[in-house]
Amino acid sequence: MAREREEILQDLANGVLNLDEELAVSAAHEAIAVGLNAFDAISNGLVVGMNQAGELYDQEEYFVPELLICSDAMYAALEILRPHLQKSDVTEKIACVIGVVEGDTHDIGKNLVKILLDVAGFEMHDLGRNVPLADFVEKAKEVNARLICLSTLMTTTMDGMASVIEMLKEEGIRDRFRVLIGGGPISKAFADRIGADGYADNAASAVKVAKELCAGFAAARA
Repeated sequence: MAREREEILQDLANGVLNLDEELAVSAAHEAIAVGLNAFDAISNGLVVGMNQAGELYDQEEYFVPELLICSDAMYAALEILRPHLQKSDVTEKIACVIGVVEGDTHDIGKNLVKILLDVAGFEMHDLGRNVPLADFVEKAKEVNARLICLSTLMTTTMDGMASVIEMLKEEGIRDRFRVLIGGGPISKAFADRIGADGYADNAASAVKVAKELCAGFAAARA
């Protein structure tokens, strides 16, 4: 007898959180076998587990080695689920530049956001991690992006997000872009203070916020 959706999602989350790659992979296969939506499995299973692992890291119960094993479990399950993701039916994609700001090499959260935005129909341009701040501006201009997503897990690199926004202002092009920020130390209050257009506290909510920020852009370019 097939298990309930909630049980499978819980195993996906637990597989990541508890450093159990075998459980995560098994749950991913089961999710596909019973017809569970792959996006649902990722955003409400794997992402939940990774967010919980991040909370334990913040509480100093997990450290970098544990996070790396968690991410291995997540990526192993993700490889099973990814081919079953359904692309959004859009006539024109909105270009998005994404990356981890200079000084930070933590990219697990950024990678999750990238995957979910890609599935949601955005044209993704991933600059990677430890990205020089000016590169965000140059790439956004080059690809005629409408959304710039900035990520960091470190308090010491948070101000780099403000610097990117200031660069856009200095070039007189701030109103051409929507800037979405996120990461462990980031808050809505910080986003408001630096003049970011949006803030998301996890990958799933990033998709919702991104869509809201970019509503009307594609129509305006038609």
